[in-house]
Amino acid sequence: MHSPTIQKLIDLFSNFPTVGTRTASRFVFYLLGLKKEEVRDLLNSIADIRNKVKICPSCFNPFESNEKLCLICSDARRNKSLLCIVANETDLEAIEKTKKYKGLYFIFKKLRIKEFEEKLKEHPEIEEIILAINSTTEGEVATLYLQRLLEPFKKKTTRLGRGLPVGGELEYADEETISSALEGRK
Repeated sequence: MHSPTIQKLIDLFSNFPTVGTRTASRFVFYLLGLKKEEVRDLLNSIADIRNKVKICPSCFNPFESNEKLCLICSDARRNKSLLCIVANETDLEAIEKTKKYKGLYFIFKKLRIKEFEEKLKEHPEIEEIILAINSTTEGEVATLYLQRLLEPFKKKTTRLGRGLPVGGELEYADEETISSALEGRK
């Protein structure tokens, strides 16, 4: 049985994605072994992420800048006719690391349906929408939903092609696999 303070922190860490009670406990006991200044640095970094990082109103990617849009959305060299739909920020990052995709993004996390429809209406220059959603059961359901949602917009809709295994997640795929999947989209 842990003290209430330790248990509360274990419970908080257990709310993180893919973190169970055992891993959360390891985090807490690791923190107990840190020097006070190391804990202070961690606390300041957590505060900074809430105070300095903002969400791009166009693609929903987090960024840190005084600009209105993130670096991707504000880059004039990006292909504005391509829009890649990803489930989360780590998937966007995985695709960007390949340096093969030069279009724009939209992070569909939290089912941003209204925002997505507004983006399509406000940007008629979008010709192709790439559904870069994980091949998990949940991802397949989201992809089918998006395909139906996109029908009235009469846009070319493609999916990532070969290379990504069914049941796999983008953030764990290597750059070459993602590059291959981008090139082989259907």
